[in-house]
Amino acid sequence: MILQYVSQISSRKSDDTLRSAAPSVLAECGSDQKISAYGGVSVMQSVTKFAKIAALALMAPVFVGSAEARTPINQEAHITNTLRQGFIADTIADNCPTMRPRKLRALNELTKLRDYALAQGYTRAEITALVENKAEKKRARAEAADWLKQFGAVPGKPAAYCEVGEAEIAKKSLIGQLLRSVR
Repeated sequence: MILQYVSQISSRKSDDTLRSAAPSVLAECGSDQKISAYGGVSVMQSVTKFAKIAALALMAPVFVGSAEARTPINQEAHITNTLRQGFIADTIADNCPTMRPRKLRALNELTKLRDYALAQGYTRAEITALVENKAEKKRARAEAADWLKQFGAVPGKPAAYCEVGEAEIAKKSLIGQLLRSVR
């Protein structure tokens, strides 16, 4: 009911409509004060102010709830998948003599990932903590090694890393976009 009157007030309907709406809003809200005590315009200001406060109060649990229900940053699928692909590309570049990392592209991807995380409501402190956390880096490197192992790329077999790198470049995946072949 209040939100209907807020839209009426904000759409600047005629004074007669607003004056007729004000008593209804105050009566609906249980106000025991007399309308005549406020007088024309101040009634509208009081109703407008009250309606805005009520609307914000009704919306507050939505904002609080969304912050509480947010997935921890180290478990957010898009963030972890993107970082994993970066670690895979880095591992390929470290183990294949004909692959080089595309550092500017990697920096651009990290910037996009940071912007995504900020848009999802994560703080800069959370993002920095994730990126600098040694345990998270170790976990991501282990996941990258497991992924590479599925394709036969294991330490001591540089040709296997090169094959995976060339295949990812050909697929134009994020892993491939982070690598440059120099053969």
